[in-house]
Amino acid sequence: MTLPARNLLAEEASPYLKQHSDNPVHWRGWSPDALAEAKELGRPILLSIGYAACHWCHVMAHESFENDAVAAVMNRLFVNIKVDREERPDIDQIYMAALHAMGEQGGWPLTMFLTPDGKPFWGGTYFPREARYGRPGFVQVLEAVDKAWREKQESLGQSADALTTHVEQRLAGAKGKAVLDRGTLADLAGRIEGMVDGDLGGLRGAPKFPNAPFMHSLWLSWLREGQTAHRDAVLISLEKMLAGGIYDHVGGGLSRYSTDAEWLVPHFEKMLYDNAQLIRMCNWAFAATGNELFRKRIEETVAWLLREMRVEGGAFAASLDADSEGEEGLFYTWSGEEVEAALGADSARFFQYFEFAAPHGWEGKPIIRQSEAQQRQGISEDAQLAALKAKLLAARENRVRPGRDAKALTDWNGLMIAALAEAGRSFGRADWVDAAVKAFAHIVEASKDGRLPHSMLGDKKLFPALSSDYAAMTNAAIALFEATGSSAYMDHARQFIDRLDRWHQDPEKTGYYLTASDSVDVPIRIRGDVDEAIPSATGQIVEALVRLSSLTGDHDLWAKAWTTAEHAMGRAAQQAYGQAGIINACALALEPLKLVIIDKLDSSSLLVPVANRSSDPRRVDVVLPIGTEANQPLLPGGVLPPTDKPGAWFCSGQTCLPAVTDAGELERLLRRE
Repeated sequence: MTLPARNLLAEEASPYLKQHSDNPVHWRGWSPDALAEAKELGRPILLSIGYAACHWCHVMAHESFENDAVAAVMNRLFVNIKVDREERPDIDQIYMAALHAMGEQGGWPLTMFLTPDGKPFWGGTYFPREARYGRPGFVQVLEAVDKAWREKQESLGQSADALTTHVEQRLAGAKGKAVLDRGTLADLAGRIEGMVDGDLGGLRGAPKFPNAPFMHSLWLSWLREGQTAHRDAVLISLEKMLAGGIYDHVGGGLSRYSTDAEWLVPHFEKMLYDNAQLIRMCNWAFAATGNELFRKRIEETVAWLLREMRVEGGAFAASLDADSEGEEGLFYTWSGEEVEAALGADSARFFQYFEFAAPHGWEGKPIIRQSEAQQRQGISEDAQLAALKAKLLAARENRVRPGRDAKALTDWNGLMIAALAEAGRSFGRADWVDAAVKAFAHIVEASKDGRLPHSMLGDKKLFPALSSDYAAMTNAAIALFEATGSSAYMDHARQFIDRLDRWHQDPEKTGYYLTASDSVDVPIRIRGDVDEAIPSATGQIVEALVRLSSLTGDHDLWAKAWTTAEHAMGRAAQQAYGQAGIINACALALEPLKLVIIDKLDSSSLLVPVANRSSDPRRVDVVLPIGTEANQPLLPGGVLPPTDKPGAWFCSGQTCLPAVTDAGELERLLRRE
């Protein structure tokens, strides 16, 4: 089947793909029809993968994809397919793994050349239109690939077959199971500690990413083993990034990463998942330290989320772009004159709390950051500083805004829903919990035939969901159950696991595939074991199974969780990197913690506030009002706690401590004092 000789992206749901719908390139979306066209024509495929907030994706688009001469070469030599990596992480992970197997550095835009049957034989990331940065010009690349294809098609095909087999073994293979061992997390945390920048936080060197799965490993190590150095590494990392330019000091929220080692110059895109994980980490940090910095940054980030990221219906958009008016960071940076115009006589006071930085090579306006002393002063004098920031925010609202990728991704929303529910509990913010409830309902109501979508943009929905979607929404449902006490969320969680089993479980019932069994356009059905900026799909699945089985006391579900964890660890043991999410989740399986509280659910409650402010990522909480007729086993062994008086039962695995009735004693217990 030969598709029309024109750009076909106008009808796609992805804002990223729509950004390319006016290109002179004859783009196709990833589909069986596009793959069939390549086979019919006998042409190689040029696959370009990116996302809406990607700065270098925009650069390559402006330089090459919007250029008639470049497009003419692409259209003559290749079948050109565009993919939004956020819509199709399954496709992205396959070809990114292929690029890594070629010994190349990964990143986006991902530019891959495939045989007509979709097997990769060469690729790279960003290519400039003209040769520079030590890289060949894009037209040179296109013509060289075409020449190689025409003259060495047989050998390229053999190489593509071998590369595809390698990727399949790495991403889809079964490696047996491994015994879950407490030492695995300790070993990982020790190796991460060795990579941490003791002065600046994060991992040493540049660029600097928040790397939430690694920070989670360190935090769990402290909670389990008492490694205070690991706790301090997380706290230093948070404090440094929250003082740097990677954090939006005017409007709240974290950018994707900093290009330098000091958290100063970010790529200014803001991703939903980074900020979900920031809220969770700051919540844990506040529970451990009482440092008001973490509370304030949570409040600011949630305010940004509710102000700028909600889409119609209540779910949350995927990202905000780095660029506006063709310039990276223009929306977020300030000149001294602009600050003075916005604040007038108060501008001098503003510079008591902040400083400008413009490092070598940065061509934009200065970037706002804080020194450690200014950060402490800003928190202690929050009321005065908040008024100044409100004026700057109002002035910034008059600027041309960065583009927003308004598609709602189910797994990313699941992460944010859980973060909002947890923070709402901790800080008594019913409005945050309500926002989480609305987002959850929006996504569930979009289901079709009982199956979740992966992505939504208005009336357009992308089905079927990925395994990461069901896992993230299961964890979100559990967080909402903890925050609201509504058993409806437990029903949702069970339904999500049922769908996960139906559409994603492998035939041996040892784990799950990322794509559903009825997905017809994936060249390889991968597991989803590798972390990216968020924990892997497999890590999230193990966590969801452990939490749900712990809450319900369902022995069959627990057996499934343990089997999945053992086989996930077996595969993780064969990989060199990207397995922190699996190891963290398996640590939960080794030591699932459960807290059951019977108490008055009003202002006279003494035990519930203690649990709410003692956030622990290992623990699941069940809160019931006095007098409840419990209809399910709540303690290990199917034991029902008495419900005629206040009490708290803290359980680790199958062992529960004696009931606690004193709030101070419960606080000491939860803090492991």
